[in-house]
Amino acid sequence: MINIEVLSLGPMENCTYLVTRGPDALLIDPAWDMPFIEHTLQTKKLTLCGVLFTHGHFDHVKLSQPLLEKFHLKAYIEQNDVSLSGLPPEVLHPYSGDQQFKIGPFDVQILATPGHTAGCVCILIEDALFTGDTLFCGACGRVDLPSSSPRDMLASLRRLAALPEETRVFTGHSYNGRCQSTIADEKLHNPFMRNALRTED
Repeated sequence: MINIEVLSLGPMENCTYLVTRGPDALLIDPAWDMPFIEHTLQTKKLTLCGVLFTHGHFDHVKLSQPLLEKFHLKAYIEQNDVSLSGLPPEVLHPYSGDQQFKIGPFDVQILATPGHTAGCVCILIEDALFTGDTLFCGACGRVDLPSSSPRDMLASLRRLAALPEETRVFTGHSYNGRCQSTIADEKLHNPFMRNALRTED
């Protein structure tokens, strides 16, 4: 069973997630405050096995390069968002579309969910879904930015709605003070997901 800790960092209410199993750890969307993240890892005596980005927007990757270099890690990122991230190729592990990775003791499933960006993904570990800026509590990510697509977002929301309803949702921002939900709650209360389920392409 994994343990999940949210680190709220930066001026945009970003959520960096520290996922652990025993002494092993993953970071999802580390940004803004690398000294604090490193201090957290050291204090908890954790071994950082991997880093994953849900997409390449600056607020989800900002200042992460020194962390990656210090721990000699390459961050997993969907290839469509490599250039968007602004990070050098030597600290990135690009991939394309849906994937399954074994990172240390973690079985990681990547679900391609474009819409907010072309390379947006959601990251599924056990019953925990890290949605980045695809799905928020009661909302979804903007689709009026470069490489955004309203049509793709609708399809991505429908895809997420098809997951088991007990799937726990951990979002990329704590807008309105909330960053955790479930697929069942979002199907019931999220107007964007409800609209996606009613809308045909």
